[in-house]
Amino acid sequence: MSDLVLGISAFYHDSAAALVAGGVPVAAAQEERFTRKRHDAAFPSRAVEYCLDEAGVSFDDISAVAYYEDPRLKFRRVLATFAGAAPTAFPFFRDALPPWLARNGKRHTDRTVHRELRKLGRGRVPEVSVRRHHESHAASAFFPSPYESAAVLCVDGVGEWATTTLWHGRGTELTPLSELRFPHSLGMLYSAFTYFCGFKVDSGEYKLMGLAPYGRPRYADLIRDTLIDIKPDGTFRLDVSRFEYLRGQTMTGGAFEKLFGGPRRDPEGRLTEREFDLAASVQQVTEEVMLRLARTARERTGESRLCLAGGVALNCVANGKIIDAGIFDEVWVQPAAGDAGGALGAAQAVAMERGATRDHLGTGHDAMAGSLLGPAYDDEEIGAYLTANGIPHRRLDPGQLAAQVAEGLADGKIVGWFQGRMEFGPRALGARSILGDPRDARMQSTMNLKIKFRESFRPFAPAVLAEDAKDYFDLRQESPYMLVVARVAAAQQLEVPESGATGLDLLKVRRSTIPAVTHVDHSARVQTVDGRSNPPYHRLLTAFKARTGCPVLVNTSFNVRGEPIVRTPEEAYVCFMRTDIDMLAIGGFLLDKSEQPEWSEQSDWRTEIPLD
Repeated sequence: MSDLVLGISAFYHDSAAALVAGGVPVAAAQEERFTRKRHDAAFPSRAVEYCLDEAGVSFDDISAVAYYEDPRLKFRRVLATFAGAAPTAFPFFRDALPPWLARNGKRHTDRTVHRELRKLGRGRVPEVSVRRHHESHAASAFFPSPYESAAVLCVDGVGEWATTTLWHGRGTELTPLSELRFPHSLGMLYSAFTYFCGFKVDSGEYKLMGLAPYGRPRYADLIRDTLIDIKPDGTFRLDVSRFEYLRGQTMTGGAFEKLFGGPRRDPEGRLTEREFDLAASVQQVTEEVMLRLARTARERTGESRLCLAGGVALNCVANGKIIDAGIFDEVWVQPAAGDAGGALGAAQAVAMERGATRDHLGTGHDAMAGSLLGPAYDDEEIGAYLTANGIPHRRLDPGQLAAQVAEGLADGKIVGWFQGRMEFGPRALGARSILGDPRDARMQSTMNLKIKFRESFRPFAPAVLAEDAKDYFDLRQESPYMLVVARVAAAQQLEVPESGATGLDLLKVRRSTIPAVTHVDHSARVQTVDGRSNPPYHRLLTAFKARTGCPVLVNTSFNVRGEPIVRTPEEAYVCFMRTDIDMLAIGGFLLDKSEQPEWSEQSDWRTEIPLD
């Protein structure tokens, strides 16, 4: 195997490991999928071992190890923040600084990484090189992209100092062009509203994005006037006196309460019109900044293609607005755009320095293999598990499996779909998915409340055959990684009578021929599926179209609220039995709930959540 580089991201959230060979991703996975701890920040020991096992190598075969950020530069930012916020932030920094000052503390994370790798006992570990956080994001965005050259925009909360960076990618080189620094951060602004609306920072931002269409952006001007000063080129400054993240562990305090008419929503409290409107307002402001930054990227680089990464690049509504604006001819978003993807980017940055050549460019496709870079289980392993546990099942050939699952879906059944290699990144892309019929208006609420056990307002994403996507969605380009929001095509929309409904009552209105995946603003977070990157999934969609005439399925991640996506056959079966999923297609096997033995843990496992 050609030159191997291992990348690591760890110790903040979404720890991950990635292995590249000659710059091409070979394996990548988040630690949470192994430990079952959502957004696990611990050192990714099991993810590293998976990467080595997938490639059949030891550390003796690894040329280099790359860590995704520079801990010493990050420490200087922590010290500077402390100095700037003193004395009011003293209690927070009194507790936060000792881990940085210890002999083997956070300043020396690269040494910690080396030490943890040695503990695995898998051979001689190369020295660990550190990359800057935004360099790792930029590398993950550009090097696996299908473009020979492109503008590269990275936007997130904060790395060491950078919060927004612009790069020019050409061949195997990335040139930094400009940088916006902490505390001025679009990611922090969005997270502040995430927190104020009662959701968890670093994981609840997508909930805020999903909430936005229920509201009106009536606070947008107030945000622009008091919180963020946006320049014509997209750069901006925050009024940090109105936030709390410089002075402690919370995002907002009294200043926000005064501005927005009351205290932060209790995380288990009911959603009100204020939260809908706050979400709509900060989403509008975020889109405005991203559009201005994109125009600046086009002007500064002269490129007709854009690559995106960083946590804000997971805001698929903003991505869709950039595409719709026609600023670039093409846009490519790293499917693991958050910190997990930093492991891949760090490895690729080092690989390019070591002479990798981006051979995938000759294929016309990206190098991410559909982002299916995680563990797989063959039919022999799956069959052995099912047989050993006395689990009733039928073995089918690929065509039969697709046909029978399509038949079940058409009959209103909900299907767990466990096929091939697990996805890398936050999206289920047809390897670890729960599927349903998008034509069923009840499917959205059924899947939210009886399968996912989550808030009723959350929208579901459609998967659509790439060749039929234009008939159902107003897409300017393919969206294989479910990172672009588009409007449902006018031909599929239904006339909506004026009802005066507001808030969550909007859920009751049928808006299209595929109501289960049509959000209240006629939008959808689309995944286009082709036969090259995921043949089993494409085969199923084709079978469903043949059965119903509809080439679209509801696709959501194979997990329940508060848990990571399933990784193993056992986890898939347990999730199947603990929920109201009707069928499980796992490898070449099909399981029907009606044929399964009674599940004794079910009543103990379900947890009550507030139904909005």
